[in-house]
Order: sequence, then C-alpha cells, then structure tokens
Amino acid sequence: MKTLLLLLLIAIVSKTVAFSSFIRHLPIRRLSTSRCQQQEGAKLKNLVSYRRINHHMARNNYEGIDIDSATPTVGDMTLYLKAGPDEVSVGDCPFAQYIRMLLEEKELPYYMCPTTAETKPDWLVDNYGGSLPALRHGRECYVESDVICQYLEFFFPKPSLNSVPKAEFNRAQEATNGLFPAVATYLKYSQDDSDNEALQSRVCESLEKLNLHLVESGGPYLTGEQFTSLDCALAPKLHHLVVGLQAFKNNAIDISTDTTTYPKVHDYISAINKRPSFQKTLYPDDTIIWGWTNARTNT
Repeated sequence: MKTLLLLLLIAIVSKTVAFSSFIRHLPIRRLSTSRCQQQEGAKLKNLVSYRRINHHMARNNYEGIDIDSATPTVGDMTLYLKAGPDEVSVGDCPFAQYIRMLLEEKELPYYMCPTTAETKPDWLVDNYGGSLPALRHGRECYVESDVICQYLEFFFPKPSLNSVPKAEFNRAQEATNGLFPAVATYLKYSQDDSDNEALQSRVCESLEKLNLHLVESGGPYLTGEQFTSLDCALAPKLHHLVVGLQAFKNNAIDISTDTTTYPKVHDYISAINKRPSFQKTLYPDDTIIWGWTNARTNT
C-alpha cells in the first residue's frame, strides 16, 4: 500500500513539474464586477486570477498531460470580441472568427460578448489594454488569438488541431506568413496608382507562395488531409480578401471563381467554405465591408 501511494505521489509531482514548465502565473488581481450585454446575462465575479500560456506551447505535444487539480472544465466560456456596426452584433475581426472556429471544432460551448471601445469591461481595459479577442474561462482570461489557441489545445486536446508532425506544421505556417499584412495594406489603400499596383503584387506573391505549398502538401488543407488550427487562422483572412477584392479592388485578383491562376488556393477556399465551423462563424459581407471602409477612411 505504501509503495502504491509513493508511486502515485511521484506521478503527481512529475505532472505538476511538466505543467509548471509551460505555464507562467500572473499575480491575482481584484477587479470590479461588470455585465456582458445581453449574451452573457450574469455578473462577473469580483475576484479573478489570470494565467498566461507561454508562446512555445503550440509546438509541443500535450496529450496525456492531466492535472486534475488544475485542469479547467467545459463551460463558463465567454469570448469578448469586436462589435459590428450596430454595436451589438458580431464584428468583422478575422482573429475572433479564428477563435470561434477553434471552439466550434472542439465543440466547446461559449457565450459571445461583442464590445465597443465604450462597452469593454473595466477589468479588460485595466489589465489587458482592452485587447480583443479575449477568452474568459471561469476565473481566467487569455488574450491574443495564438495564445488562446494554445490554451484550448492544451486543456481540451480532443479533437487535436495540432496533431501533425512539427516539420509539417512549420512548413504550413511559413507558407502563410506575410499574407494578411499584405492583404491589410492592400485593402486599406484607396488610391489607384503605381503604389496600389505594388501592393497588389505583394498579395499575388503571397498567394503564389501559398498555392505552391498547397500543391506540395496535396491539400485540401494546409497540412494535407488533416485540418489544423492553422486553417482556422487562415480561413477568415482569405475570406476578408475575397470580399475586399470585390468591394474595393474591382476583383483585380480573382481567387473565388478563377481556377487557373491560383488553382490550389481556389480549391482550398472551396474546401474551407464547406467546413461547418467556418459556416457557423460567418458574419455578413456588409460587416466586412464596413470594417475595411473604416480602415480606409482612417489611413
């Protein structure tokens, strides 16, 4: 009996040490209570503790780690995200849709709380600079979309969205690097001149790199047959590009109907459009146009 207890104690200590190497604890803060519009319908607790997950977590295999005393449970999740033009509906943030797709893929229930600069909870502004999207889970909160992704993958690993070999994951990630910054700069630019042509060329170069990767991976997704968190991150950004091209650029780069210029990107978009998690988290095209119109006005 003593031997069994000793082995159990060693196992618990080992798991705790492994867990501690990934988690950085932040000081407990006392926050004022708030109410999330109509979606949440309940007061927030006064005492809230926060922890951040280190950025390298998504590059490791977390399956099998199970710390009963620390593992969060399903439920009591609220996603704070940008509000739409009516200040109540979901806004046009592709990073928020990324998190929503993750939650849908993992079948995790959650509330949504669209917020504006005026309706953000005080605790979110005071402790996280008002950063959105922000996932509040029970007594904890996480900001930055990649950190939220790592949190969900760590504590809710089934189904895993990062189960492909690390080398494949890294290649897929590299293939998407730089795409959205090029898209954002291009869609924000409102002049029709040589600078616009240069910005368009940057987008085309990113699409060519993505198309080549999809040829090599075999598709239909970034790492091949396996749908991953990288697809959740990329899908909303490509959708913004499709809508923005039609609304502001006279469809100068046709990736929605043209099957010859970037055929694998076209096929990828078609596959993503059929994904239930993408369909459930879509917001109207008018909301996307509203968001980019504001961005073009303010630049």
